[in-house]
Amino acid sequence: MARSRLSCGLLCMCAVLAGCTATPAPRGEVKGMSTSGKEMAQSDTNRIATIGMRDNLDSLYLLMDKLYRRNPAEWKKTAASREDAIKRVRDAIELRQAWAGLQGQRDIKALSLALTPDFNGDRVAAFIYASSDMIIVAHNGKTEFFLVDSLDAQHLYNAARNIEVAIWLMGSRRDATGRVLLLSDDISENGRNLSFEREFGKIVGRLDLLAEFVTEKYRRAGITYVQSLVGGSFLQFLPVR
Repeated sequence: MARSRLSCGLLCMCAVLAGCTATPAPRGEVKGMSTSGKEMAQSDTNRIATIGMRDNLDSLYLLMDKLYRRNPAEWKKTAASREDAIKRVRDAIELRQAWAGLQGQRDIKALSLALTPDFNGDRVAAFIYASSDMIIVAHNGKTEFFLVDSLDAQHLYNAARNIEVAIWLMGSRRDATGRVLLLSDDISENGRNLSFEREFGKIVGRLDLLAEFVTEKYRRAGITYVQSLVGGSFLQFLPVR
């Protein structure tokens, strides 16, 4: 009996150790932007800002698809299919065209209109378009950045706070029927789906990090200059023979 228990214990221990050393399931890998000649005209800050903008727009496109899936009545207001609705909004964003449903409004005015309870248009399209337009405006109206471009850290910080406010309004305001403006995260007895919150959080995090990086850039430029002066005189190796 003792040997049987010992054997059983050893088998259980081996199973646990095998589980600890097993190869983890693949969860994707880091993917950078492809190299191009444009990089020669970009500083590190320019490059980070360009990548951040690309990732933020991709996050908004992903959120648009998810919102349309949870709110199919919205795309049906203006398009024949969800895919067609998504394409139309993406084209308007990337070509910097006005969105007809927003009555010519842009930036935070468009965002406010999209989150008005009595807004009757495609709210998903209006919300995603207005959010992207506000973020692009915070980047001086550009989606790619080069040596001649500059960024305002406070504008980037404000954009992050605007996204936070927009998320709160979207989930707390009610329309005339008493429903939230757009269905997103779901917390129920069947489980928790917080994927919307996580994706919006990524956008806020990227904007905040870029705002800090832009502020740091000017401070570090001064420090680097002083270091170069000091290093030129005192931080050189001396001959030993």
